[in-house]
Amino acid sequence: MQLTAPATSSSTTDNNNAAVKPTGRRDADGMAVASFILGLVGLLVLNVFLGPIAIALAGVALWRGTARRGRAFLGLGLGIADLLVLVAFMQLDSTVSWSF
Repeated sequence: MQLTAPATSSSTTDNNNAAVKPTGRRDADGMAVASFILGLVGLLVLNVFLGPIAIALAGVALWRGTARRGRAFLGLGLGIADLLVLVAFMQLDSTVSWSF
């Protein structure tokens, strides 16, 4: 199993004659999925850390031209929602942390 593919400037074929996406596009797709997952988890825990990471990953994925634009936009929206949830809890508790 190969985690990263060698950098290519155009689509090439591997030994199985299947088309391989360039590394940058594949990495961008992974960043889009990661931003979505981190944004979703960030709504529940560690939103002060996971929200900005989800926003940054979604921005980089969109900048690199991901094929999963919808997932990247969802990650961006969830990252922003993470920060809004944090602000709402900070206003209710007058603190930076959650208290149950």
